[in-house]
Amino acid sequence: MRRRSAAVFRSLIFSMTRRFGHNLAAAFAATALVISGCAGAAVAQEHAAAMPCGGDEIALVTVQRAIDGRTLGLDDGREVRLAAIEVPSAPAANEAGPGAGGVRAREALDALTVGDEVSLRRAEIASDRYGRLVAYAYTVRDGSQFFVQGEMIAAGLARVGDHIGSRGCASELMREERGARAGKLGLWANSYYRMFSADEPAKLLAEQGQFVLVEGKVASVRESGATIYVNFGQRWSEDFAVTILKRNEHNFIAAGFDPKQLAGRRIRVRGWIEESGGGKSPRIDAAQPAQMEFADRE
Repeated sequence: MRRRSAAVFRSLIFSMTRRFGHNLAAAFAATALVISGCAGAAVAQEHAAAMPCGGDEIALVTVQRAIDGRTLGLDDGREVRLAAIEVPSAPAANEAGPGAGGVRAREALDALTVGDEVSLRRAEIASDRYGRLVAYAYTVRDGSQFFVQGEMIAAGLARVGDHIGSRGCASELMREERGARAGKLGLWANSYYRMFSADEPAKLLAEQGQFVLVEGKVASVRESGATIYVNFGQRWSEDFAVTILKRNEHNFIAAGFDPKQLAGRRIRVRGWIEESGGGKSPRIDAAQPAQMEFADRE
């Protein structure tokens, strides 16, 4: 098993400082110091306990490599996809532009997991379409466990994804994300990953097929057939909207996001931009309440 000393971590942080800037390095340094044992085990255990993500342990594995910023290659040949996070794709050639975030995420995931035993905990789905395991991952170090997804988000190297089964898990991860965003750490220092305004439908439509965060005030809520439309403007054929299938409405109500009570509220939603209205209006399909936050409560 590869064991990383504090000196190795500091060398990594120095390299990342020179390449990517102080903010990312500072955030990752905090993670590295904890994982390398420079912080007490009690602090590490408290941090892990604060992240109520994942069900029963499904496997204790050894990580051989980080394939990308959210995929682990195990020593037995299997691949594991980290649940609940989104990271940029690494660029094929140079690291300029927003694609550099994918390189940073992969390097950080390598430092957090490779050569270590990792506890995999049950996620909302067992595997993805490519047959990869999907799980929450905890690095096991000196009797303590460190939540990999939580560390990546706290350092600004990943964003909270749009598929999280537990509302408690989603709330904790979003809290970590808000801290990283406020500190402009990692991805949040790059304007490409900015929070979009719901009042910018043309800019949102240009992001079709991309994972984004959008914030705005709900103008109205209406139903049409099996779909609930949460509208952020008066021009339904052009403005941004969030769609919720009526069969999922009870899940949103149970989580405190009754769609019929959202008009006038300022909310933040995350997901993949799609087009509707003949390609004139952008939308996000919300399958679960974990995709939403009340921005007017902050």
